[in-house]
Amino acid sequence: MQSRRMAHAATLLAVIVLAGGCATSGDVAADQPSAADASRARAHQSVGANHLREGRVPLAIRELRASEALNPGDRWTQLTLAEAYRMKGLNTDAERHLVKALEIDPKFQDARLTLSGLYIQTGRYREAIDEAQILVDDPTFPQPWAALTNKGWALIRLERRVEAREALVAAIEYSERYWRAQLNLGILDAEEGKRIGAIERFERVIELAGPLGSAEANYRIAEVYISLGNRKLALEHLVAASSQRPSGPWGKRSEDTLKRLR
Repeated sequence: MQSRRMAHAATLLAVIVLAGGCATSGDVAADQPSAADASRARAHQSVGANHLREGRVPLAIRELRASEALNPGDRWTQLTLAEAYRMKGLNTDAERHLVKALEIDPKFQDARLTLSGLYIQTGRYREAIDEAQILVDDPTFPQPWAALTNKGWALIRLERRVEAREALVAAIEYSERYWRAQLNLGILDAEEGKRIGAIERFERVIELAGPLGSAEANYRIAEVYISLGNRKLALEHLVAASSQRPSGPWGKRSEDTLKRLR
């Protein structure tokens, strides 16, 4: 159960626009770097962000550390370093850099959303809710549905289901096509025994999401069918989940479940 929660929580983290990781006039630093150091820092940050996009995390960290050494007051370098450390499973380091990004710019919404997601991933649900609520209350935040979805998932984990549903319904009212909110509502429906509603939500996720979201949705549909005693339909969705993301957590879990059912 814990591994399932962690796998799902990891998908809730903010999507960092790595290509946009250069400093802006809004960045604040205790000591402004020279023009030459700032330019070199941007070059290292760009290379590091590209490594991270391509999955070369150790190389990304090396370049981003070089960028930070030259310009520690760049909020995007701090955020991208945090994501690199998170991908390595170094959550304490990831949190340290997210907090530093917010010290540099307390209005840095991407860092706050990512911090909310990291708190979910590490089981610190009340702190996740606090960070998400700051964004929900911020009229300048362009994606309130993302913060509401983080808040809703954290409330589910705290078994505050009425509040969770309110947050997730609000997220969908903002963005009906936001599949993460649909997925979490499906999970909530399944936990409350609303099986038909859960299946409908998961089917909607399959329509909207890429391979990762679709794999999880198919797996969860299979779980519902198993609980209903419908082995045939359960097998169909497990096979779909396995084929959509064979190397991912839901594909692997589907393969394990298939072995038990066959």
